[in-house]
Amino acid sequence: MTTSEANLASLAATVLQPGFVGTTAPSWVRRWLGDGLGAVVLFARNVVDSEQVAALTATLRAERSDVIVAIDEEAGDVTRIESGLGSSRPGNLALGVVDDPLLTEEVAHDLGTELAALGITLNYAPDADVNSNPDNPVIGVRSFGADPNLTARHTAAWVRGLQAGGVAACAKHFPGHGDTQVDSHHGLPRIAGDRSRLDAVELTPFRAAISAGVQAIMTGHLFVPALDPDLPATLSRRILTGLLRDELGFAGVVVTDAVEMRAVADRYGFTGAAVRALAAGADAICVGGEHADEDAARRLRDAIVAAVAAGTLPEERLVEAAKRVDQLAAATAARRGGRPVRPAARDSSAVGFAAARRAIRVTTDRAGLGTLPLIGPAHVVEFESPRNLAIGTETAWGVAAPLAELLPGTTGVRYAEAEVPPDLTADAGGRHLVLVVRDLHRHPWMRAAVTRALASRPDAVVVELGVPELVTGAVHVATYGATRAGSRAAAELLTGIG
Repeated sequence: MTTSEANLASLAATVLQPGFVGTTAPSWVRRWLGDGLGAVVLFARNVVDSEQVAALTATLRAERSDVIVAIDEEAGDVTRIESGLGSSRPGNLALGVVDDPLLTEEVAHDLGTELAALGITLNYAPDADVNSNPDNPVIGVRSFGADPNLTARHTAAWVRGLQAGGVAACAKHFPGHGDTQVDSHHGLPRIAGDRSRLDAVELTPFRAAISAGVQAIMTGHLFVPALDPDLPATLSRRILTGLLRDELGFAGVVVTDAVEMRAVADRYGFTGAAVRALAAGADAICVGGEHADEDAARRLRDAIVAAVAAGTLPEERLVEAAKRVDQLAAATAARRGGRPVRPAARDSSAVGFAAARRAIRVTTDRAGLGTLPLIGPAHVVEFESPRNLAIGTETAWGVAAPLAELLPGTTGVRYAEAEVPPDLTADAGGRHLVLVVRDLHRHPWMRAAVTRALASRPDAVVVELGVPELVTGAVHVATYGATRAGSRAAAELLTGIG
């Protein structure tokens, strides 16, 4: 390899943000850090506890002191550091319901200080999408809400809080993933609406994030014909350079959503999508949710080098992207100031639990008056709806466990669609019946099962852990997220204990 080729390879490695498998740093990651790799991304599979994560990031930093250690930790339903227990902080929708930007800033600051203590320097959050379509299968409770101005003020507050806590924020998914019924992990969402609609809705929170000083923005794999009639946003120079850079004035790092996602990989190829994204104006390529080995990183690096040699990716564009990544790395390293990692000895956030209690909402009709608090044991039926890849199937959730702690003798059962029995009330006996749902309005099978159960037991309590678009039952409790904090708050409300 010539000096020029080696330099290009180092630049190409700088712009990659790969994931890996395991709870210790693989040898290939340590070797690549010495050869120019600019960042790594941690997922739930890399997390055991705070001490282990701290040791992992220290190992990475021993190879490259300014390495960017990123994580996809939104809190709420999308949690990596608490996936085994469920997040002890409410997610965006719960914070949006409370609508206290100071509380949102406090929760984000609390998270930022914890992540910084673990040696993490970049967080792929907040989710700045306006969830204007209640049937959205991938955003939902991850959004602050359906109102663009509310979403904007909480996006800005979240950015301020996280970055004051010592971690760079990354607002996503530009230019806005809220108004879609397609999950970009599986297909290419189309965002309809003219430019005036985009300005008034989708772009409003991103303007707020930029004004708040957000250090990174993540692209969405979204087809937005009003902005570019030919290419999805991640691969569009019109969107990443013309709109985000030139018009909105963003000067930080542009990170792609994972390039192995089918929305772009199916159409442009795994490596082709990465090269096109860099040419369009992206600075960093996120990969590793599914392709998490050295071969994937090598394929991307070599494709970038080959594209420069072929002239399809201008060398100056690669140099510019690597420079922005290096600037972010330097800024995050300076913020750390060489401090040793000292993780807090805790498995929950007191700030988060307090915030979740403020978000709980109860709807009671005349028939439900006097139902609460529940006295004596309950039977909890939880409905397992399909979960998207952003949330992950490994993340714990549910109301049965915290309710059983407060009401001894409480039992619980969980059903997926194919497992629901004809009679959900048979096992309840004389106990209270609690029906736990997630996005009830989106799942006909779940609605049918809940309707049957309420016909037999009109005194049953419905607890909605998703978007409460459909309110049903004599007593309906909405947590605005399937978090440990929200479920505990629901259990306390149901029992009057806490």
